[in-house]
Amino acid sequence: MPGRPLSSVFRELETLVAIPDYQKDHNCRETAEITENFTGDVIGHMPCATEEDTLAAVERARKAQKAWAQVPVKERAKIFRRYHQLILGGREESADIIQCETGKARAAALEEIMDVSINARYYSNHGPAMLKPKRVPGMLPVVTKTVVYRKPKGVVGVVAPWNYPFNLAISDAIPAMIAGNTIVLKPDSQTPYSALRCAKLLYQAGVPRDVFQVVTGRGSVVGNVLANNCDYLMFTGSTKTGKLLGEQTGRRLVNYSAELGGKNAMIVQKGADLKNCAEVSMRGMFSNSGQLCISIERVYVERDIYQDFLKALKERLDKLVIAANYDYATEYGSIISQQQMDTIEGHIKDAVDKGATIFWGGKRLPEVGPLYIQPTILIDVPEDALCRTKETFGPLVSVYPVDSIEEAIERANDTNYGLNSSVWGKSYRAGEEIARQLNTGTVSVNEGYGPGWASVHAPMGGYKESGVGRRHSKDGILKYTESTTVATQRLVSMGGPGFIPFKIWNGKILPIVAHIINT
Repeated sequence: MPGRPLSSVFRELETLVAIPDYQKDHNCRETAEITENFTGDVIGHMPCATEEDTLAAVERARKAQKAWAQVPVKERAKIFRRYHQLILGGREESADIIQCETGKARAAALEEIMDVSINARYYSNHGPAMLKPKRVPGMLPVVTKTVVYRKPKGVVGVVAPWNYPFNLAISDAIPAMIAGNTIVLKPDSQTPYSALRCAKLLYQAGVPRDVFQVVTGRGSVVGNVLANNCDYLMFTGSTKTGKLLGEQTGRRLVNYSAELGGKNAMIVQKGADLKNCAEVSMRGMFSNSGQLCISIERVYVERDIYQDFLKALKERLDKLVIAANYDYATEYGSIISQQQMDTIEGHIKDAVDKGATIFWGGKRLPEVGPLYIQPTILIDVPEDALCRTKETFGPLVSVYPVDSIEEAIERANDTNYGLNSSVWGKSYRAGEEIARQLNTGTVSVNEGYGPGWASVHAPMGGYKESGVGRRHSKDGILKYTESTTVATQRLVSMGGPGFIPFKIWNGKILPIVAHIINT
């Protein structure tokens, strides 16, 4: 039966932390208290790694990487096909752990698990072909053979957030490991057990312990060491922290990929199916209680249907199932922490104080759980309200009427972010036409974010302050490699055959050949 895991589950996961001497000196080491989100009950204590602990993990990863890279890529891929099966087979146990730490609804926990499964299967099936040496046209046809080879970066540091602690601990690491890299992962301090659950299943699938290590502790310690010592850094989190980590890796000329914040917009065109839009947009707005970088926080609706849209939204919100449990019937869960709650309530108060109206929600729900608040819909939001431009990262959505689709597109693009958008058009074609004009990494038509996120054959990432680099597709694995171009000149040198004078070869023949090649 779904429910809070037994304490023995957490004690076993604690043994997987990549601090070898933790079990014998844990009484003398700083630890962080981990609680069940629904109740506030303490479920365990996690060691806070020191700089020395983290450096040791990086060194173990560096030694293991040489042997791991020698394993044929098809054999590495087989491990992740087994991992795919283990993820699916253990999904209920994983969901229990995710819910316990985050307080999210069970469907949102399952969403994480399915994403990991999809990524494991996609890259285990397609990764080897993406990494194969690729023959490309050479300088001189026939006589120049040019091949591009892919080599692993080395040690990849992954800094994962609390909002999707299972998915974002491992989904980006999967292609990196298939490419021959090793991983040192720093999970968020509030959600380490979800990451350790990923590690347990990886080890069962056949990944060596030093190829994937989980180091728990403070970001100022563990994250800082990773940024200063890894060969590539993958970060998911706030724009503020992403910029700081980018500066650190940039000083070392180490490549870096980041998915950061978003102030994602939804556009609703006159003629759209409003009932279906209201139903589906619940996921786009309030999945994981809005604590999702690609969730919708702004909605632009053509004025003629503005009131009808609000009515449809209210009818759906009135039926929303809010509870603190491990049941699939629950649609909406908890906020992660009091700090995040303060941000959400601060944005609501700021907007209302400046003239906005709460159309729906906005109230704390202590009778449900210590960190529950109703989803909140704001209307009449003034220009100077914080929630108009600042990411809330919570269940707060502002709805605005617009006089035309052109205005909606302009306002949707008027942001420092560019991660995700949603479009509801009067037809598929109309929706796609609007979507192509939006400056975001993904746009989902007739959905909130799901199709863009789950289409792993296509790249996903952000414009502007929403990030650098891409996950998914070939981009999501090739970023973890260095390319080496090997060009072999055969039969004739670049200086031409000996029987043709050098002056004629370089002055007349070679330019003609170059023109033909580039045509």
